Amino acid sequence: MSEPFSVPVTVRGYETDTQGHVNQAVYLNYAEHARWSLLRAAGIRQADLVARGVGPVALETTIRYRRELLAGDEVEVSCVFEWGEGRTFRIVQVVRKADGTVAAEIEAVGGLMDLTARKLVADPRRRFGELASEPGLFGL
Repeated sequence: MSEPFSVPVTVRGYETDTQGHVNQAVYLNYAEHARWSLLRAAGIRQADLVARGVGPVALETTIRYRRELLAGDEVEVSCVFEWGEGRTFRIVQVVRKADGTVAAEIEAVGGLMDLTARKLVADPRRRFGELASEPGLFGL
């Protein structure tokens, strides 16, 4: 199996709370940044999705905080898609500090919405595969 897709992030001071660690909502931004970076690396732009009349949607997200992050910390945010047979898929992400320490684990359930019908498409795996120039980044 290949290494998971990941992007580097440097924690910015304005992302921290009064305790000096990253505000809990910022982890969602890091996860979203990694997901969109994976789509771009796979050859899928937001405009491509809109042109095809579809868009990714988040249905559920769970964050497990393991270690605090502080301003200036360098992290890698990984992103792995796990495909099933239905209308949804899972995205597993890890926020890992430069020393290898896991700061957070993020798991999400997503889907691909038909923007006209406002319903999830039946086979998001196939649709992402058709759109991607690098489908291997999705595990396809």
